Order: sequence, then structure tokens, then C-alpha cells
Amino acid sequence: MTEALRDEVPVPPPGTRVGLRDLAVREDREGEWIVGRMATRTFVAMPGEGVRALALLRAGAPVDEAARILREETGEDFDVADFVTDLAALGFVARVGERELPDAGAPRASLPWLRPAHVRLALHPALPVLVGVLLAAALVVLVRRPELLPGYRDLLWSPHGSVVLLTGAAAGWALLFAHELAHLVTARAAGVPGHVRLGTRLQFLVMQTDISGIELAPRRHRLTAYLAGIALNLSCASALLLARATTAPGSAPHRFLAAALLLALLPLPFQLMVFTRTDVYFVLQDLTGCRNLYGDGLAHARHVLRRLRPGGDRRPGPSARLPARERRAVRVYSVVLVLGTALCLCFLAAVTLPADLTLLAHAARDLVRGGGAARIADAALVLTVLGGINVLWAVTWWRGRRARRRDRAR
Repeated sequence: MTEALRDEVPVPPPGTRVGLRDLAVREDREGEWIVGRMATRTFVAMPGEGVRALALLRAGAPVDEAARILREETGEDFDVADFVTDLAALGFVARVGERELPDAGAPRASLPWLRPAHVRLALHPALPVLVGVLLAAALVVLVRRPELLPGYRDLLWSPHGSVVLLTGAAAGWALLFAHELAHLVTARAAGVPGHVRLGTRLQFLVMQTDISGIELAPRRHRLTAYLAGIALNLSCASALLLARATTAPGSAPHRFLAAALLLALLPLPFQLMVFTRTDVYFVLQDLTGCRNLYGDGLAHARHVLRRLRPGGDRRPGPSARLPARERRAVRVYSVVLVLGTALCLCFLAAVTLPADLTLLAHAARDLVRGGGAARIADAALVLTVLGGINVLWAVTWWRGRRARRRDRAR
């Protein structure tokens, strides 16, 4: 909510009744509640008195009557009229008196035709059990036949390099999309729209699904939505391993299934990089009860760095205001955040960037000098693929930066 938005909504006079939109309410921690709209992915934390005020307003009490009841119940004065103004700025109020307030509407969603009823089975309690059974079956087969575990050479399943590259790219992108689709479908089953888009995490170009609003759902639904992508990868890998066990060793299907199995498993180590806000990060944030583990961890790390400077800031850091459990989690995470980010950027500077620049320079040189159709085609392919990926990363990063600036300005 911004001051500009807040100034646009009317302050209800005494005796005014307020119509609220469909709001979800979930108890988050002792004395605090999460309130919001899944459809617009807008939610806030508020104390129990705020939830009580919402209940009174929803029951039809005028703002001054709701304030009187709250004063009688708690012995404290509450400015319910100002509270309603804040709610209206968040889009939680449909009507103030006889005045209808415009609804900003839901933000952009992927696959908008997909309704919660279509995918409700994604949240069925039996689904994690089925995934566990499939994974256990694959592990049993793997223990009995460890030779089924593929190595990196299995990625080269065809003697034709172009076939390996094209099938690997197609399978990799298909699995990546399926991973994000699992998040989207699970969130949609909980009533959250969800939006799949490209994004950046440090030097990585990623596909990501915005499922903001899932915070209003019960914990089981939240964790299911966070872990849906990993569960899909593990399910695919388990099914591929079981299928590989039925094929003849050395045959083309046997080699192809090994390559597909590796492609299904390769994204999983990235999920452990919690400092880039992966799926595992959101699980950690939820289990530790943190509201913004990344933002608070970053603020704490910056405060520590300022304290280390000569004459640095000696005031308590921003994490001091947090509850003890959340404060400990934020401080531990800030260490992981700083070390992980530093290691990633060092790897970028020492390995990835020099390798990319060398490949691009050689490709540009071969394209200028010529030397045969094969060499020119190879150079053009390197420039197109590698250059295209880097350009796409830069464009995505710039758009994300511009969107964050726009959000902060609101």
C-alpha cells in the first residue's frame, strides 16, 4: 500500500457501513493473522484486533459501532475508520456507504482457463503417498541393480552430436516447463492464480512461477505447492529408472532413458541453493515462520557490514525487532546468503564469464575469417545459442529491475 493509493479512498464518517470483498484469513503465529485475497495475491499481517474489526464490519456494524465494541472488549481505542481506509487501499473493500469502490482486478495469470475444480486432485492427500511409493520402488530397484544409475557419459546417448543437443534441449525445456506447471497447478487448486515467467537468479536465467497468495492457504497446501516441482522431477526420474530396468542394456532405449533420467535429476542440486530463493528456500521460510527470510537476511548482512567499518553503526540491527525464533533463522540465513552469493559470483568471474567470452570471440573470429561452410555454421550456431542466452538474461534482468522500481514507487 502506498500513500498515493491511500489518499484516493474515502475516510468513512460515523454510521457508515462497509462492504468487504471475499477475504481469506489464516492464523500465522500467536496474536498475528494473515489476511488477504488469493485472487489478487494481496495479503497483510494484522493482530487479532484487526481480524475482530473485520468480523464486526462483515457482520454489518457501522465503523463507529465496531470501534465502540472493540473498546469495550479490549479497553483500548481503535481508529476503525482509518483502518477501513487502509483496507480500501489494499483492495479489500468493495463498498463504503453507498459508494462502490473499483476493483483493480486480478493480476496476469498463466492458463487463466484452468479452474481450481479442474485440478483439485493436485492437493489430494493421497498424491504425496503415491509419489513416495514410486520413489521407494525406484530406490529398491536401484539398490538391487546399481548399474542402472547413469553417469555423465549417458548424456551422449547418440553418436550424432546434433541429435544429442536437440533432444537434450527439448527434454530439458519440457521438464523445466513441467516443473513450473506443477507449481502452477497446485497453487491453482488452492485458489491462487499463479503466473509463469522468465526470471534471473544471480547469473542464472530461470523459469519461475509467482504463486503469491499461497501464504493464505493452510500449511499442507503451501508446502505441497512449494515442493510440487521437486516432486515432479523425482517422479519422472523414478519412472524413467523403472522403465530403464525393463530395457536391454546397451540398446538405444536403454541409453535414451539414461539421458532423460539425468536431465530429470540435474535441476535438483540447484534447488539447494537457497540463497537464490529456490523451492527449498520457500519451504525453509515457511517452516521457520519467517515472513521475508531473503529480505530480512539481506538487511541483516548489510547491517553487519556497516558495523564492521571503522566508526560503524552501533545501533541494533533490523533483525532485533523480530521474534527470537525468526531472528535466529534470519541471522543464520544471512551467512548462507553472503557466502553462497560470493561463491556464485566468484565462479561467474573465474569460469563462466571467461569461457563464454572465449567461445564468443572464437566464433566471431571464425565468422569473419571464413574457412569453410562447416566452420561458419559452427560459429553462427555458437553466436546464436550462447549470445542469445546472454542477451535473454540481460533483457530479463533489466525488465525485472524496472518492475521492482515500479513496485517500490507505488
